[in-house]
Amino acid sequence: MILVTGGAGFLGTHLVSQLLDEGQLVRVLERPGAGVDHLPLNQIELISADIRDEHAVKKATRDCEYVYHLAADPNLWRRDRREFDSINRLGTLHVMRAALENGAKRILYTSTESILTSRNPKGDAVETLRLKAGDMVGPYCLSKFLAEEEVFKMVSEGAPIVVVSPTLPVGPGDRLKTPPTRLSLAFCRGELPAFLDCQFNLIDARDVAAGMIAAMKKGRTGIRYLLGAENLLLSDWLSILSKETGQPLPRWRVPYLVALLAAGISEAWADHVSGEMPLATITGVRLTRRSMFFDPSVSLNELGLQPRPIKTAAQDAIAWYRLQGWL
Repeated sequence: MILVTGGAGFLGTHLVSQLLDEGQLVRVLERPGAGVDHLPLNQIELISADIRDEHAVKKATRDCEYVYHLAADPNLWRRDRREFDSINRLGTLHVMRAALENGAKRILYTSTESILTSRNPKGDAVETLRLKAGDMVGPYCLSKFLAEEEVFKMVSEGAPIVVVSPTLPVGPGDRLKTPPTRLSLAFCRGELPAFLDCQFNLIDARDVAAGMIAAMKKGRTGIRYLLGAENLLLSDWLSILSKETGQPLPRWRVPYLVALLAAGISEAWADHVSGEMPLATITGVRLTRRSMFFDPSVSLNELGLQPRPIKTAAQDAIAWYRLQGWL
Protein backbone atom coordinates (compact mmCIF):
# COMPACT_ATOMS: atom_id res chain seq x y z
CA MET A 1 0.00 0.00 0.00
CA ILE A 2 1.18 3.53 -0.84
CA LEU A 3 0.08 6.55 1.19
CA VAL A 4 -0.07 10.01 -0.37
CA THR A 5 -0.69 12.89 2.05
CA GLY A 6 -2.22 15.88 0.33
CA GLY A 7 -3.31 13.60 -2.51
CA ALA A 8 -6.15 15.90 -3.61
CA GLY A 9 -3.88 18.91 -4.12
CA PHE A 10 -2.25 20.14 -7.32
CA LEU A 11 0.80 17.88 -7.23
CA GLY A 12 -0.95 15.15 -5.25
CA THR A 13 -3.70 14.64 -7.82
CA HIS A 14 -1.17 14.06 -10.59
CA LEU A 15 0.88 11.78 -8.36
CA VAL A 16 -2.13 9.65 -7.43
CA SER A 17 -3.11 9.36 -11.09
CA GLN A 18 0.37 8.22 -12.12
CA LEU A 19 0.62 5.71 -9.27
CA LEU A 20 -2.74 4.21 -10.26
CA ASP A 21 -1.52 3.99 -13.85
CA GLU A 22 1.31 1.82 -12.53
CA GLY A 23 -1.21 -0.49 -10.87
CA GLN A 24 -0.37 0.57 -7.30
CA LEU A 25 -2.71 0.39 -4.32
CA VAL A 26 -3.13 3.97 -3.15
CA ARG A 27 -4.41 5.48 0.09
CA VAL A 28 -4.92 9.24 0.22
CA LEU A 29 -4.84 11.31 3.40
CA GLU A 30 -6.60 14.65 2.98
CA ARG A 31 -7.68 17.31 5.44
CA PRO A 32 -11.37 17.39 6.41
CA GLY A 33 -13.36 19.61 4.09
CA ALA A 34 -10.93 19.38 1.19
CA GLY A 35 -12.44 18.89 -2.25
CA VAL A 36 -11.88 15.29 -3.32
CA ASP A 37 -14.60 14.67 -5.92
CA HIS A 38 -12.08 14.96 -8.74
CA LEU A 39 -10.17 11.93 -7.42
CA PRO A 40 -11.01 8.42 -8.68
CA LEU A 41 -12.68 7.52 -5.37
CA ASN A 42 -13.59 4.02 -6.60
CA GLN A 43 -9.90 3.24 -7.10
CA ILE A 44 -8.36 4.62 -3.90
CA GLU A 45 -8.79 4.43 -0.15
CA LEU A 46 -9.56 7.89 1.22
CA ILE A 47 -8.88 8.97 4.80
CA SER A 48 -10.09 12.37 5.99
CA ALA A 49 -7.77 13.67 8.69
CA ASP A 50 -5.49 16.57 9.54
CA ILE A 51 -1.72 15.90 9.64
CA ARG A 52 -1.67 17.89 12.89
CA ASP A 53 -3.68 15.01 14.44
CA GLU A 54 -0.91 12.65 15.51
CA HIS A 55 -3.26 9.75 16.34
CA ALA A 56 -5.03 9.97 12.98
CA VAL A 57 -1.71 10.05 11.14
CA LYS A 58 -0.56 6.91 12.94
CA LYS A 59 -3.70 5.11 11.75
CA ALA A 60 -3.31 6.38 8.20
CA THR A 61 0.28 5.14 7.87
CA ARG A 62 -0.45 1.59 9.01
CA ASP A 63 0.32 -1.11 6.43
CA CYS A 64 1.95 1.45 4.11
CA GLU A 65 5.32 0.41 2.73
CA TYR A 66 5.77 3.68 0.88
CA VAL A 67 4.69 7.16 1.99
CA TYR A 68 4.69 10.30 -0.14
CA HIS A 69 4.33 13.35 2.09
CA LEU A 70 3.01 16.30 0.10
CA ALA A 71 0.49 17.80 2.53
CA ALA A 72 1.42 21.38 3.44
CA ASP A 73 0.17 24.92 3.33
CA PRO A 74 1.77 26.30 0.10
CA ASN A 75 0.47 29.84 0.48
CA LEU A 76 2.60 32.80 1.51
CA TRP A 77 0.05 34.33 3.92
CA ARG A 78 -2.11 33.10 6.76
CA ARG A 79 -4.07 35.20 9.18
CA ASP A 80 -2.58 33.15 12.01
CA ARG A 81 1.10 32.85 11.07
CA ARG A 82 1.61 30.12 13.68
CA GLU A 83 -0.31 27.70 11.50
CA PHE A 84 2.58 27.55 9.04
CA ASP A 85 4.69 25.89 11.72
CA SER A 86 1.93 23.60 12.98
CA ILE A 87 1.10 22.35 9.48
CA ASN A 88 4.40 22.43 7.63
CA ARG A 89 6.82 21.48 10.41
CA LEU A 90 4.86 19.70 13.14
CA GLY A 91 2.58 17.96 10.63
CA THR A 92 5.65 16.71 8.79
CA LEU A 93 7.11 15.32 12.00
CA HIS A 94 3.87 13.45 12.68
CA VAL A 95 3.93 11.85 9.23
CA MET A 96 7.63 10.94 9.32
CA ARG A 97 7.54 9.46 12.83
CA ALA A 98 4.32 7.53 12.24
CA ALA A 99 5.55 6.10 8.94
CA LEU A 100 8.84 4.99 10.50
CA GLU A 101 7.11 3.48 13.55
CA ASN A 102 4.77 1.56 11.25
CA GLY A 103 7.69 0.11 9.28
CA ALA A 104 7.61 2.07 6.02
CA LYS A 105 10.36 0.97 3.65
CA ARG A 106 10.73 4.36 2.00
CA ILE A 107 9.34 7.85 2.62
CA LEU A 108 9.43 10.86 0.31
CA TYR A 109 9.34 14.36 1.78
CA THR A 110 8.34 17.28 -0.44
CA SER A 111 10.33 20.40 0.33
CA THR A 112 10.36 23.62 -1.74
CA GLU A 113 12.71 25.69 -3.86
CA SER A 114 11.69 28.87 -2.04
CA ILE A 115 14.05 28.03 0.83
CA LEU A 116 16.96 27.69 -1.62
CA THR A 117 16.69 31.15 -3.12
CA SER A 118 19.91 32.98 -3.58
CA ARG A 119 21.99 33.28 -0.54
CA ASN A 120 24.37 30.89 -2.33
CA PRO A 121 27.32 33.06 -3.38
CA LYS A 122 29.66 30.08 -3.74
CA GLY A 123 27.36 28.43 -6.23
CA ASP A 124 27.24 25.23 -4.16
CA ALA A 125 25.24 22.37 -5.62
CA VAL A 126 21.62 22.67 -4.55
CA GLU A 127 21.48 18.94 -3.91
CA THR A 128 23.88 19.24 -0.96
CA LEU A 129 23.50 22.91 -0.02
CA ARG A 130 23.22 23.52 3.71
CA LEU A 131 20.96 26.34 4.78
CA LYS A 132 20.44 28.66 7.74
CA ALA A 133 17.25 29.88 9.38
CA GLY A 134 18.45 33.47 9.03
CA ASP A 135 18.33 33.14 5.24
CA MET A 136 14.61 32.36 5.19
CA VAL A 137 12.07 34.90 3.88
CA GLY A 138 8.87 34.98 5.91
CA PRO A 139 7.03 32.40 8.05
CA TYR A 140 6.16 30.03 5.18
CA CYS A 141 9.78 29.60 4.09
CA LEU A 142 10.95 29.29 7.70
CA SER A 143 8.40 26.54 8.42
CA LYS A 144 9.50 24.56 5.36
CA PHE A 145 13.18 25.03 6.23
CA LEU A 146 12.66 23.79 9.79
CA ALA A 147 10.71 20.78 8.50
CA GLU A 148 13.49 19.91 6.06
CA GLU A 149 16.08 20.22 8.84
CA GLU A 150 14.10 17.76 10.99
CA VAL A 151 13.89 15.36 8.05
CA PHE A 152 17.63 15.48 7.36
CA LYS A 153 18.27 14.87 11.06
CA MET A 154 16.18 11.69 10.81
CA VAL A 155 18.09 10.70 7.67
CA SER A 156 21.40 11.10 9.52
CA GLU A 157 20.06 8.62 12.07
CA GLY A 158 19.32 6.07 9.35
CA ALA A 159 15.75 6.89 8.31
CA PRO A 160 14.96 5.88 4.67
CA ILE A 161 13.66 9.30 3.64
CA VAL A 162 14.22 10.87 0.22
CA VAL A 163 13.83 14.65 -0.18
CA VAL A 164 12.59 16.41 -3.32
CA SER A 165 12.36 20.17 -3.89
CA PRO A 166 10.01 21.10 -6.74
CA THR A 167 10.37 24.54 -8.27
CA LEU A 168 7.20 26.49 -9.17
CA PRO A 169 4.63 24.05 -10.60
CA VAL A 170 2.35 25.13 -13.44
CA GLY A 171 0.03 23.31 -15.81
CA PRO A 172 -3.48 21.86 -15.59
CA GLY A 173 -5.22 20.63 -12.45
CA ASP A 174 -4.59 23.34 -9.85
CA ARG A 175 -8.04 23.44 -8.29
CA LEU A 176 -6.85 25.23 -5.15
CA LYS A 177 -5.21 28.01 -7.17
CA THR A 178 -1.73 28.07 -5.66
CA PRO A 179 0.22 31.35 -6.06
CA PRO A 180 1.61 30.65 -9.60
CA THR A 181 -1.86 29.76 -10.87
CA ARG A 182 -3.49 32.79 -9.22
CA LEU A 183 -0.99 35.07 -10.93
CA SER A 184 -1.37 33.31 -14.30
CA LEU A 185 -5.15 33.49 -14.12
CA ALA A 186 -5.08 37.17 -13.21
CA PHE A 187 -3.03 37.85 -16.33
CA CYS A 188 -5.19 35.68 -18.60
CA ARG A 189 -8.30 37.52 -17.36
CA GLY A 190 -6.79 40.94 -17.98
CA GLU A 191 -6.65 41.64 -14.25
CA LEU A 192 -2.89 42.28 -14.04
CA PRO A 193 -2.33 45.93 -15.06
CA ALA A 194 1.22 45.96 -13.68
CA PHE A 195 3.82 43.49 -12.44
CA LEU A 196 7.07 43.23 -10.53
CA ASP A 197 9.57 41.31 -12.66
CA CYS A 198 11.47 38.49 -11.01
CA GLN A 199 13.33 35.27 -11.70
CA PHE A 200 11.98 31.79 -11.21
CA ASN A 201 12.19 28.21 -12.42
CA LEU A 202 9.01 26.58 -13.71
CA ILE A 203 8.08 22.93 -14.19
CA ASP A 204 4.89 21.17 -15.21
CA ALA A 205 3.14 19.64 -12.19
CA ARG A 206 2.81 16.35 -14.07
CA ASP A 207 6.59 16.19 -14.39
CA VAL A 208 6.98 16.89 -10.67
CA ALA A 209 4.80 13.84 -9.97
CA ALA A 210 6.91 11.71 -12.31
CA GLY A 211 10.05 12.97 -10.56
CA MET A 212 8.64 12.03 -7.17
CA ILE A 213 7.99 8.49 -8.33
CA ALA A 214 11.51 8.24 -9.76
CA ALA A 215 13.01 9.60 -6.54
CA MET A 216 11.03 7.11 -4.45
CA LYS A 217 12.30 4.24 -6.60
CA LYS A 218 15.96 5.14 -6.93
CA GLY A 219 16.72 8.35 -5.07
CA ARG A 220 19.52 8.55 -2.51
CA THR A 221 19.04 9.75 1.04
CA GLY A 222 20.99 12.66 2.49
CA ILE A 223 20.54 14.99 -0.51
CA ARG A 224 17.65 16.92 -2.02
CA TYR A 225 16.52 16.31 -5.58
CA LEU A 226 15.67 19.53 -7.41
CA LEU A 227 12.65 18.96 -9.63
CA GLY A 228 12.77 21.89 -12.03
CA ALA A 229 12.75 22.70 -15.73
CA GLU A 230 13.11 26.18 -17.27
CA ASN A 231 14.50 29.41 -15.84
CA LEU A 232 12.33 32.36 -16.85
CA LEU A 233 11.67 35.95 -15.91
CA LEU A 234 8.08 36.65 -14.97
CA SER A 235 7.89 38.78 -18.12
CA ASP A 236 8.94 35.70 -20.15
CA TRP A 237 6.15 33.62 -18.61
CA LEU A 238 3.59 36.36 -19.25
CA SER A 239 4.77 36.54 -22.87
CA ILE A 240 4.12 32.81 -23.27
CA LEU A 241 0.63 33.22 -21.81
CA SER A 242 0.06 36.28 -24.00
CA LYS A 243 0.81 34.36 -27.19
CA GLU A 244 -1.65 31.63 -26.17
CA THR A 245 -4.48 33.92 -25.06
CA GLY A 246 -4.00 37.13 -27.04
CA GLN A 247 -3.97 39.06 -23.76
CA PRO A 248 -1.60 42.07 -24.04
CA LEU A 249 1.30 42.33 -21.63
CA PRO A 250 0.86 44.70 -18.67
CA ARG A 251 1.91 48.25 -19.47
CA TRP A 252 3.64 49.01 -16.19
CA ARG A 253 6.42 47.45 -14.15
CA VAL A 254 6.13 48.12 -10.45
CA PRO A 255 9.24 49.28 -8.51
CA TYR A 256 10.17 46.99 -5.63
CA LEU A 257 9.46 49.49 -2.83
CA VAL A 258 6.05 50.32 -4.28
CA ALA A 259 5.23 46.60 -4.50
CA LEU A 260 6.38 46.08 -0.91
CA LEU A 261 4.19 48.93 0.31
CA ALA A 262 1.20 47.57 -1.62
CA ALA A 263 1.78 44.10 -0.14
CA GLY A 264 1.93 45.55 3.37
CA ILE A 265 -1.39 47.34 2.85
CA SER A 266 -2.96 44.19 1.31
CA GLU A 267 -1.84 42.03 4.22
CA ALA A 268 -3.01 44.57 6.81
CA TRP A 269 -6.47 44.61 5.19
CA ALA A 270 -6.54 40.81 5.12
CA ASP A 271 -5.31 40.51 8.71
CA HIS A 272 -7.72 42.99 10.27
CA VAL A 273 -10.70 43.20 7.92
CA SER A 274 -11.35 40.65 5.19
CA GLY A 275 -9.59 37.52 6.44
CA GLU A 276 -9.17 36.56 2.76
CA MET A 277 -5.99 35.94 0.78
CA PRO A 278 -4.38 39.34 0.04
CA LEU A 279 -3.76 40.44 -3.54
CA ALA A 280 -0.03 40.66 -2.76
CA THR A 281 2.04 39.24 0.08
CA ILE A 282 5.13 40.62 1.77
CA THR A 283 6.90 37.27 1.49
CA GLY A 284 6.09 37.06 -2.21
CA VAL A 285 7.47 40.53 -2.89
CA ARG A 286 10.59 39.93 -0.80
CA LEU A 287 11.29 36.72 -2.70
CA THR A 288 11.55 38.72 -5.93
CA ARG A 289 14.82 40.11 -4.57
CA ARG A 290 16.28 36.61 -4.51
CA SER A 291 17.53 34.66 -7.49
CA MET A 292 15.22 31.74 -8.19
CA PHE A 293 17.16 30.50 -11.20
CA PHE A 294 18.39 26.95 -10.67
CA ASP A 295 20.30 24.27 -12.53
CA PRO A 296 18.34 21.03 -11.98
CA SER A 297 20.42 19.00 -14.45
CA VAL A 298 22.25 16.90 -11.84
CA SER A 299 18.98 15.83 -10.20
CA LEU A 300 17.15 15.30 -13.50
CA ASN A 301 19.96 13.20 -14.96
CA GLU A 302 20.19 10.99 -11.90
CA LEU A 303 16.43 10.43 -11.85
CA GLY A 304 16.13 10.06 -15.63
CA LEU A 305 13.51 12.82 -15.77
CA GLN A 306 12.93 14.91 -18.91
CA PRO A 307 10.39 17.66 -18.20
CA ARG A 308 8.16 18.80 -21.06
CA PRO A 309 8.56 22.31 -22.51
CA ILE A 310 6.98 25.04 -20.38
CA LYS A 311 5.12 26.25 -23.46
CA THR A 312 3.25 22.93 -23.46
CA ALA A 313 2.44 23.34 -19.76
CA ALA A 314 1.05 26.81 -20.51
CA GLN A 315 -1.11 25.56 -23.37
CA ASP A 316 -2.51 22.71 -21.30
CA ALA A 317 -3.10 24.98 -18.30
CA ILE A 318 -5.03 27.52 -20.35
CA ALA A 319 -7.16 24.80 -21.94
CA TRP A 320 -7.91 23.44 -18.46
CA TYR A 321 -8.74 26.90 -17.08
CA ARG A 322 -11.32 27.24 -19.87
CA LEU A 323 -12.82 23.86 -19.02
CA GLN A 324 -13.26 25.04 -15.44
CA GLY A 325 -15.05 28.18 -16.62
CA TRP A 326 -12.31 30.36 -15.20
CA LEU A 327 -11.69 32.16 -18.50
